[in-house]
Amino acid sequence: MSQTRENKMGTMPVTKLLLTMSLPMVISMLIQALYNIVDSIYVSQISEHALTAVSLAFPIQNLMIAFATGSGVGVNALLSRSLGEKNFDQANRAATNGIFLSMICIVLFMTISLFGSRLFFSAQTDISQIVDAGTQYMLICGGMCFGIFGEIIFERLLQATGRTLLTMITQSTGAIINIILDPILIFGKFGLPAMGVRGAALATVSGQIIAMLLALIFNIKYNHDIKLVLKGFRPDKKIIGFILKVGVPSIAMMSIGSIMNFFMNQILLAFTATAAAVFGVYFKLQSFIFMPIFGMNNGLVPIIAYNYGAKKPDRIIKAMKSAMIFCVSVMLVGFCLFQIIPDVLLGFFEASDQMLEIGRVALRTISYSFIFAGFCIVVGSVFQALGNGVYSLIVSVARQLFALLPFAYLLSLTGDVNKVWLSFPLAEIVSVIVSAYFLYNIYKLKIKPLYYEQYSE
Repeated sequence: MSQTRENKMGTMPVTKLLLTMSLPMVISMLIQALYNIVDSIYVSQISEHALTAVSLAFPIQNLMIAFATGSGVGVNALLSRSLGEKNFDQANRAATNGIFLSMICIVLFMTISLFGSRLFFSAQTDISQIVDAGTQYMLICGGMCFGIFGEIIFERLLQATGRTLLTMITQSTGAIINIILDPILIFGKFGLPAMGVRGAALATVSGQIIAMLLALIFNIKYNHDIKLVLKGFRPDKKIIGFILKVGVPSIAMMSIGSIMNFFMNQILLAFTATAAAVFGVYFKLQSFIFMPIFGMNNGLVPIIAYNYGAKKPDRIIKAMKSAMIFCVSVMLVGFCLFQIIPDVLLGFFEASDQMLEIGRVALRTISYSFIFAGFCIVVGSVFQALGNGVYSLIVSVARQLFALLPFAYLLSLTGDVNKVWLSFPLAEIVSVIVSAYFLYNIYKLKIKPLYYEQYSE
């Protein structure tokens, strides 16, 4: 394909384009969410302590994904905008510098995991079974984190050029491999030793590494909009600066989620380890609702970035509206499920009577936040696509650090763990207000002026 040809992101009808771009990622995200749930179901069969250990490991895993995804968002935005502007040299340099940043992150997290895993779990609990299981899990997931970083950056390059069907294949393949390997490695099938949580970690990194290799092959063979030429590579300060300008707020935004998760666990552990396990189960279950939305947004970001570079405001607005309808609809379905069948959902995780009692109230209460979350997620993606990732960061800080944690702490003082869950819908209301304010600002500053340029031409 010639690099002078107009990319489909500037010509295809917007709703069809959004579905074409997003549907493969929505499917792959659903498969990934299924893996997250199946993984915890198997771990819960080891023991509740094992489930709690994996739940407590989530902040570090989320931090790795934050750095990988945040860098990918910056690369995605610059690459898509460059293609919209027909600046193909800059698009190529965005890709290679993004790979370079991912390599730096790999070294960082391998070091942290190898030397800090036991300290991390010991700081959260003195239950030796949880500390030992968590340390075993993180030493493998963090020590072999090159799989997740490589997978995400190479998938972002495919997404930025509209090849989302290929990312569906890579993500789905990785998740399916995880699902297949989980029972084999955890419980010791086909003559292999039972490895417990170590088996769960090995299944995870095996799927990530295979998905990474597949995504790399797809880029080399099929992604003709960019050329990955690493020979003679030199870091480009200007390119890296733009990637970080967009990506760092995204990294910080997701990292704040890790901070929130860590301190929320401390609040819940003050009641009982079971409450922390319920919190972990909630995150696995809610991923089945949120993952399709993240898939839609992964398709939305390059569409908005491309059409902003191509100066097509009508297509930007249409894409935003279509994504909003989809995301709010999915969230309403999730709300109904959490309200109607919480016992069924918790039953997948070998829930004890105490876990059912706490979890039933938790799922029903937290799910009220779903009503508002769809709007906030789409708006955050718009901010990132238009190069204003700092807006997303401010919204996330307001929601999780200035609202959620303070609400949770104050409600915990009542001595009733059930009241702590109210902090989630309260914080989401704060998020809606701040998101709407920034959306109005970015429309005035970036989208509305494009209409004036059209009229002047």
